[in-house]
Parts: sequence; structure tokens; C-alpha cells
Amino acid sequence: MNINATLIFQAIAFAIFVWLTMKYVWPVLLKIMEDRKARIADGLAAAERGAKALQDAALKSEQELKAARARAQEIIGAAGKQASQIVEQAREAAEAEKARIVAAGQAEVERQIAQAREALRRQVGELAVAGAAKILKREIDAKAHADVIGELAAQV
Repeated sequence: MNINATLIFQAIAFAIFVWLTMKYVWPVLLKIMEDRKARIADGLAAAERGAKALQDAALKSEQELKAARARAQEIIGAAGKQASQIVEQAREAAEAEKARIVAAGQAEVERQIAQAREALRRQVGELAVAGAAKILKREIDAKAHADVIGELAAQV
């Protein structure tokens, strides 16, 4: 065979191969590459949407955290005020109870003083009658002279 005929035949075969490849294989490869390109673009868009959603969620959680901290501070402040009010009320109740106990104690002291004075008056009256009886060498009737004994006890 002739080398020129072989080269022509090989060139024709290569041209047919290129034509068949461009007609049947190349469109399939282009379609596969376009599909892959579309999937990659969709994946990148989804990743961007996910990143934006993550950023939005982080921002929202930060805002909610700030709101929760502010609410916690309000609750702590209210609790402090309520605690000081409770302490003040307890202090006032203790002061009122102290005043009541002091008044009751003073009333009891005054009652005991009055009882002691009355007992002392009776004893002084009895001693005066006994002393007068000894002086007069006769017995004085305490019931008969109750007015005099009462006057004497009142003077003491």
C-alpha cells in the first residue's frame, strides 16, 4: 500500500471520528457538564442562603439574649426592691411589737407599783393601829376606826 493512500484514509477516518464525536458524544458531554455546572451553582446558592440564614439566626439569638438579660436585670431589680420593702415592713412590725411590749411592761410595772403601795398602806395602817394600841394599852377596833386608818394610809 501506498503511504499517501494510508494517510488519506486515516485523515478521512479521523474526520469521520471527529464528526461522529461532535454529533453524538460532544452534546452528551456538554449536557452532563451543564447539569454539573447547574448543580454546583445551586449548591453554592444554597450555601449562601444557609450562611445568610445562619447569620440571621445568630443575630436574632443575640437580640433575644440581650432582651433576656435586660428582663433578668429588671427581675433582679424588682426582687431587690421587694426584698428591701419586706425588710422595711419587718423592721416596722418589730418596732410596733417593741412598742407594744414596752407599753405592756410599763403597764405591768405600774400595776405592781400600785399593788405594792396598797399593800404598804395596809401594812402601815396595821402598824399604826398596833403602835397606837400599844401606846394606849388597849386594843383599837380596826373596823370601827377604818376612816382614820384610811386617812392615815392615804397620807403615807
